[in-house]
Amino acid sequence: MRKRILVAALAATALTLSACSASSTPDAADDTLAIRVASTDPQLIIPGRQSVAFDVNMAVWAPLAFLQSDGALDMVQAESIESEDAVTWTITLRDGWTFQDGTPVTAQSYVDSWNAVAYGPNAFENSGQLANIVGFSDLNPAEGEPTTTEMSGLTVLDDLTFTVELSGPDGQFPLQVTQAQTAMFPMPESAFEDFDAYNSFPVGNGPFAFTEQYVENEPIVLEAWEDYPGEAPTVDQITFVPYTDSETAYLDVQAGNLDVAGVPASKLTQAGADFGDRLYSFEAPGISFLGLPLWNEQYDDIRVRQAISMAIDRETISTVIYGDTYTPATAWTPAIEPGTPAGICGEFCEYDPEAAQALLEEAGGFEGPLEIYFPGGGGLDPLYEAIANQLRQNLGIDATIRPSADWAEFLQNRTEANVSGPFFSRWGALYPSQQATLRVFFIEGGGCANCIPYYTPEIAEAMAAADADLSGDGSAYADVQEIIQANFPAVPLFFETYSYVTSDRVSDLPSSPVGNPTYRLIGLAD
Repeated sequence: MRKRILVAALAATALTLSACSASSTPDAADDTLAIRVASTDPQLIIPGRQSVAFDVNMAVWAPLAFLQSDGALDMVQAESIESEDAVTWTITLRDGWTFQDGTPVTAQSYVDSWNAVAYGPNAFENSGQLANIVGFSDLNPAEGEPTTTEMSGLTVLDDLTFTVELSGPDGQFPLQVTQAQTAMFPMPESAFEDFDAYNSFPVGNGPFAFTEQYVENEPIVLEAWEDYPGEAPTVDQITFVPYTDSETAYLDVQAGNLDVAGVPASKLTQAGADFGDRLYSFEAPGISFLGLPLWNEQYDDIRVRQAISMAIDRETISTVIYGDTYTPATAWTPAIEPGTPAGICGEFCEYDPEAAQALLEEAGGFEGPLEIYFPGGGGLDPLYEAIANQLRQNLGIDATIRPSADWAEFLQNRTEANVSGPFFSRWGALYPSQQATLRVFFIEGGGCANCIPYYTPEIAEAMAAADADLSGDGSAYADVQEIIQANFPAVPLFFETYSYVTSDRVSDLPSSPVGNPTYRLIGLAD
């Protein structure tokens, strides 16, 4: 969700929050409503692969359904999404929709796209979003090469209708095909001929279209697509300008070069003074952890993990670093997600340095240094400096920090488990459900490899049972959290809000339930 991924997800990390300028740009006509959006350079734009191109994806593609900020589910490309048993879902598309190359959007378009994302040799990073479809494991086996290229759970009934058979009952499925699960977006037939070429000049079915080829570290200019049959955008042009430092984007809003920027952690305490009522803070399904290298035997003893958690003063960190915009985590999913069992973390998420020290001594202590690793350039240094200081003072551990050179370096090292100490771990859910957080962290292939990672058959079974609960209140996921709590594989830190600042040229910054601005509907001052 900003994810956002692997940060959409992870989208609120190095610079997953975006920025834009609501004004005419030098290369736009005087009467063109053009906005400039600051973002990280995406490199990967294809919906099934992107990790920090969420805003670009939401402009170029239209989802099957759109989840409004009030929780209402509006059909977009889909006319209906229905099921009698929550196992087999029938999706009927609206007639007359086309891709930006003029070819029709059909049921086959979706089936071909989802198969391509799921096909292991394609190595699509967001394939886990499709893992619950029958036949996914045939295309994406844990070992060896796939023997087929099509998931058996997908069936085309006619040009506008297809069915999706899931591996078990899942009442959350309609939420999974909304705007943030970009792996669900369709691709035209031409995409399958050359994915590298398609990444350089993507063609979608949404309100904005590429006009030029994508070039790494160069601005991406999107123009409103005049044939889009959905709700018309409020702007004519969006330019995504790559930034490597979120603080620079923040300063550019102050200087009038941009009109919206995500607030980096280092600026949260002063953003209110800098911008007044032009500071927006959206409650969001984001949660941060201190990831622990479970492959390192130093962290084998659960008491070591619990002691580290109890030695962290979350309340003070929230006040001093986040200006009280973050809430200390008390569960394994964000409080905004329905049914989250608040307080399940109990004493182990409460600051108690004396008890933490006693617990660590009971476990035999901690030998050697402890290095916290995190993405550099995203304003995260103060957070991890504070945690390292508290671990030194409260536990006597030689704790230090190490920022990576950039997001790509961090991602590679973390994914390859080339990390010996605690590390940055967070997720902004892609739809507001405990499933969207728990599946990503605790189900193998769920979307964030090495975010924690902690996968067990017991958790997988409990998740399947919770998914099958059709009550809709999310209470069944408490059983999953009980299992996780008993093993304490990571350190819950904060329930997040997503904060943005705007210039006085922006009159309204609309948000979705996942906390991201909906830039295509941004309000501009007269």
